[in-house]
Amino acid sequence: MEPIRVVLLPGSVLPAGPAYGALLEALGPDVDAVAKDLDLYEGDQPPSDWTLDTEVDGVLREAGAKQWDMFHLVGYSGGGAAALAFAAKYPERLLSLTLLEPAWAGDWGWSQAHARFWEQLGALESLPPEQFMPEFMRLSVRPDVVLPPPPAGDPPPWMAKRPAGIRAFLKDFRNYHLDRERLASFERPVLYVLGGLSNPDQYGDIADRLSTVFREYRVEVFEERHHFDPPHRIEPGRLAGMLREHWQRAEGSNNAD
Repeated sequence: MEPIRVVLLPGSVLPAGPAYGALLEALGPDVDAVAKDLDLYEGDQPPSDWTLDTEVDGVLREAGAKQWDMFHLVGYSGGGAAALAFAAKYPERLLSLTLLEPAWAGDWGWSQAHARFWEQLGALESLPPEQFMPEFMRLSVRPDVVLPPPPAGDPPPWMAKRPAGIRAFLKDFRNYHLDRERLASFERPVLYVLGGLSNPDQYGDIADRLSTVFREYRVEVFEERHHFDPPHRIEPGRLAGMLREHWQRAEGSNNAD
């Protein structure tokens, strides 16, 4: 039996290695998984012409290097938004889609609470980096969640790129056209993983909105997790089991076609 083929996209903060290391170990050797860093961070500054389509092209390049015609795609946060863009543009390449709290999911169907969230997030963009990151994190979780202090010592070198990278995502979210009708035609299984302690006006709202778009769609809630202690890092074994079941169902459906 051939291994399960998967591309995993990280969010806008942690690189792919530390983001997905524990999950890759939990998935085991029969999963051929590529944890792909975002093209956004290849240089010291985001490319001036960067968009979600840059990340879509990066996934195509990675799949081409592996000679994969079809594969499963997993995306977290900003990588989840890129995964949605990929599913809209190249649905025929995907066996399944997994969304780990995507940062954005199009500009249609927003609730009033979701619109207020984006107004609050937009107000942070003028802050200097040392203020932007804590406020960005604070806004992504429920008000009663206590976030841990930053780790002691100097931050890793890659951290210096993150505020500009997050701003590049926010800029593109205001301009990018995510085709709802193309997503609605996606026939493969979609799994949405939600943290019970994440901001419901952001990630919960997106989970509800996508339920009206995808045909084969389910939500799994990790009640004790939030956006900055996500299941793929904190409960990798439990998530790995869900992913395996999701992928096996998708591949069984594909073989029956």
